[in-house]
Amino acid sequence: MTTVEIRPRFQRQHNASAEQVIERLSEALQQSDGSVQGSVMDHHIVLRIPVEEQHYWSPQLSLTIEDKADEGALIRGLYGPRSSVWLMFVFLYSSLGAISLFVAITGFSQLSLGMSAPALWALPVAAVIALTLYLFAKAGERLGKDEMHRLRNFMDAALVEKEAKASIREVS
Repeated sequence: MTTVEIRPRFQRQHNASAEQVIERLSEALQQSDGSVQGSVMDHHIVLRIPVEEQHYWSPQLSLTIEDKADEGALIRGLYGPRSSVWLMFVFLYSSLGAISLFVAITGFSQLSLGMSAPALWALPVAAVIALTLYLFAKAGERLGKDEMHRLRNFMDAALVEKEAKASIREVS
């Protein structure tokens, strides 16, 4: 996760069916020691850090499990902040973009009419604010990196451990 991604994604093919994958993750959540919590809704699972351990930048892992005919299940994962944090950043970027658009239209209209356009000085300020928001998001991603690994390790352990037990039962 060293690439420049705001919300890292992954895909993973699993040889079990979608229902089996969902069942394995549900069982793991029920038997969890409390280090990871989550919710299961049909073919969508959200894994989270417990509330008492969360900080502002704590990530969550959203999993969508799809059944692929003869190939087992396709697991699509998306790491991201809680929806309130994500919504705040979307709102700030959208507001900044809309304000910049109106300032640019007004300023360039004034310039085309031969008037002075001091409002255009707001554009570099908006760019600095946007860069600052981006850097805050990247800093938050770094703060949540260990928790991202914890969520991924929980998912991997649930699927691999259950798969190993199932193969042992088949051999016996």
